[in-house]
Amino acid sequence: MPVLKKNDLVPPFWLPGGHLQTIYPALFRKISDVKYIRERIVTPDQDFLDLNWASSEAKSKKLVVLSHGLEGDSSRQYILGMVRLLNRNGYDCLAWNFRSCGGEMNQTSRFYHSGATDDLDHVINYAAGKDYQEINLIGFSLGGNLTLKYLGETERDLNPLIKKAVVFSVPMDLKACSLAIIKRENRVYMQRFMNTLLPKVSQKAKLFPDNISLEKNNLVKTLYDFDDIYTAPLHGFKNADHYYESCSSMFFVQNISVPVLIVNAMNDPIVPVTSLPQDLIETLSSVTLELSRYGGHCGFRSSRVSNGVYWSEKRALDFLQSETL
Repeated sequence: MPVLKKNDLVPPFWLPGGHLQTIYPALFRKISDVKYIRERIVTPDQDFLDLNWASSEAKSKKLVVLSHGLEGDSSRQYILGMVRLLNRNGYDCLAWNFRSCGGEMNQTSRFYHSGATDDLDHVINYAAGKDYQEINLIGFSLGGNLTLKYLGETERDLNPLIKKAVVFSVPMDLKACSLAIIKRENRVYMQRFMNTLLPKVSQKAKLFPDNISLEKNNLVKTLYDFDDIYTAPLHGFKNADHYYESCSSMFFVQNISVPVLIVNAMNDPIVPVTSLPQDLIETLSSVTLELSRYGGHCGFRSSRVSNGVYWSEKRALDFLQSETL
């Protein structure tokens, strides 16, 4: 499918540049009218996942499963805004929290990571046991990469209820994005991630001293270091490079068979537009890549906001409701 460059998102004049378009929604957008019902389910390895359900007014036969980004959760503004608009338009929503992200530490030595599709599969199969006729997927940043990898894994037969997927600000090349976040102008994002990731590891090390050692903790200065020292060995990878090569969604998109829309901003400070496999996507029959000129990373606030709806939320709804790509 084509790679489209979009210019219909016009950001506020007071949010120039990708950094402000990323930071403002994350810090200042408040959404208080989404009502969740939380459910905890048990995983095959006897851990747990916390699911947040939000229903439309009428009993819906259509469900959207939403996956958040690195160190996010189901209460992030980009999740809540999307859930609110989807509920208003007849979709039930399931916003799930990755292991350790739901407000309580998970019970096994593993965490979540960019390629942990077994948990997403468990959530989808659980939801498919409800009375739904259609399931769609939406993912943001790490959750977008997870979604694309899940849809492109050839060893798994997709549930036939899955109809479409929309993903935003996706780090399809994990190594390129990990190196990009090391840049001086991006350190604010990396530090924010590290401020929560490192305490989680310390907490885990106390619970599982045989699985996690803090011996090299003083060597962790960047997200790449964290993945090399903790993420990779804890989840069965040799090192950070092996983890990135095994989990980057750019190596899986060629196998996707359901209609998928990938939306990334060209001024995303965390995901370089040059890291996206544009030439490959142009050869695919089910995947469309839209490159918005503006939007930052998981921002996408337009200059005019009607009923609290951001540009990305309207774009996702339009795609889900469309008959064709």
